[in-house]
Amino acid sequence: MHTPVLLQEVIKALQPQSGGIYIDGTVGAGGHAAAILGDSAPDGRLFGFDQDESALEIARNRLAEFGDRVHLLHTNFEKLDQTVRQYQIPRADGILLDIGVSSMQLERPERGFSFQYDGPLDMRMDPLTGQTAADLVNHLPQDELANLIYRYGEEPRSRRIARAIVKARPIWQTAELAQIVAGAIPAKRGKRGKGGGKRKIHPATRTFQALRVAVNDELGALERVLPQAINQLKPGGRLAVISFNSLEDRIVKQYFRREAQDCICPPEQLICACKHKALVNIITKKPITPSFVEIDANPRARSAKLRVVELKRV
Repeated sequence: MHTPVLLQEVIKALQPQSGGIYIDGTVGAGGHAAAILGDSAPDGRLFGFDQDESALEIARNRLAEFGDRVHLLHTNFEKLDQTVRQYQIPRADGILLDIGVSSMQLERPERGFSFQYDGPLDMRMDPLTGQTAADLVNHLPQDELANLIYRYGEEPRSRRIARAIVKARPIWQTAELAQIVAGAIPAKRGKRGKGGGKRKIHPATRTFQALRVAVNDELGALERVLPQAINQLKPGGRLAVISFNSLEDRIVKQYFRREAQDCICPPEQLICACKHKALVNIITKKPITPSFVEIDANPRARSAKLRVVELKRV
């Protein structure tokens, strides 16, 4: 069973209330959704989106006890405005976006997300559409592949890795790719994690992240959904976003800061010409991160960051 990250912190941020309307844009196995529905009893409603039909099936079973208070939809959160119009979803009291890959996806070898299990190089959140990681690995020119690994994985040895990948083509399996990447660069020494203990980072970690982000256009989808989410909130409604890497967190932080300001003109411009008005109040001045206890229980939570804003009241 997938363990929801920062669960209590999310509930504290969203403050679910009876009669409220909530949207979970990345419902996954339904862990956060179940807690929101529980705290918004007896008549709070939740609309859960996910582009992974297998995750929705798990969520349907987990959330069945809530009956018609929960509505699950097979869609990508970047289509939020469109989905709200199509299903006539009311303005929300709270919206949650839990960005990134879930434990369920990582632990299914046939999905190809993890180098810890051998499987086909797929990595699609929606396995029914789009290009796979194998398509990128086997067909991108070397320079484009290196740029992708550097941009989306922040991997400083991206060019060396790309050369090794191109030389070894074709590559179809996760274990094979991980071995090629590991052979191209020396393994890093153990890096101190939260709590002072050392943890080793597999040399293929950044490359796999980069391919997954590219396959699913994760950063583009995040940039597109944020303004839609603000648009779908009631005055006083809250948007909570959990990110798992610096690229995602930077997008969220910068967007929240922008929308919390009345003027976004360049600092050197003495007279405001943008006419921009602040839409939100920032609730989390600094991101909320998991406790030592949570990380011990769920090591995959260690890089999570939660940021929250509230739509200004008229």
